[in-house]
Amino acid sequence: MRFDLVDLQLFVAVAETRSITAGAARVHLALASASERIKGLEAALGIALLKRVRRGVELTSAGESLLDHARIVLHNVDALRGDLASFASGARASVHLLANTSTISEYLPRTLAAFLAEHPRISIDVEERESAEIARAIASGAADLGLAAEHALPEGIERIPFSEDRLVLVVPRQDELASRRQVDFRDVVNRDFVGLITSSALHAHVSGHAAKLGARLRFRARMNNFDAIGQMVADGIGVAVMPEIAARRCARSMKIAVVRMRDSWADRRLAICARSFKALPKPAQQLVEHLRKSAR
Repeated sequence: MRFDLVDLQLFVAVAETRSITAGAARVHLALASASERIKGLEAALGIALLKRVRRGVELTSAGESLLDHARIVLHNVDALRGDLASFASGARASVHLLANTSTISEYLPRTLAAFLAEHPRISIDVEERESAEIARAIASGAADLGLAAEHALPEGIERIPFSEDRLVLVVPRQDELASRRQVDFRDVVNRDFVGLITSSALHAHVSGHAAKLGARLRFRARMNNFDAIGQMVADGIGVAVMPEIAARRCARSMKIAVVRMRDSWADRRLAICARSFKALPKPAQQLVEHLRKSAR
């Protein structure tokens, strides 16, 4: 079988939009040309990939299988282009790493700085995602390497323990909860909160667990880093949920108290994850080894 990359790009676009018209527009093809390409792909494979329905198209079982493989092929092609572009610009390689909020803010800066100092011709592109999104990206082949909460990783994804990442409640020192050792999240969901901006993975994580309790968190302020959140809490604006490592650091210089949460979702462990560590490009394998050695 021979596959045309344009056909694969078109098929992924159609599958994701559930529309040949919208898929064609996404990859900048005329509708007639796109329809012929889909028909040609089905004819070459000898099997139907799409079912025409009233509001567009749906994937057949064969189409679902092709979608998984097409995403992996196109991801690898993008990685190939990136690596060759890096060669052309004088850099040897680039590694794309997905990580959650607390990993990016508290664990990675010094760790990655040390790695980059040792490997001057490797660059790293870090993208923030929620742990569940990282797991899906790794499982589908849309990404090679991630740092995510271990509980979000399904079977079949390889992982290496990296660090504990417990979430805690942060309150002003004069707050009635400041003397408590532990608290249930359901007991504070009606309080005023200070949190991260809505685009952050941690915001989505915490808000999602509030929604499971039938609550919508009331944010008095949304900031872009944990230090700013800690200062807002110290000034009595609201309470906050943040990683314990960040909370303890802020508590050394701010008038806040750190209270553990009993909820199981707050007790997280971070893991380095990939579909196959052996199959990673060498620069990514070098980064994995560096992260493993720096694991806490």
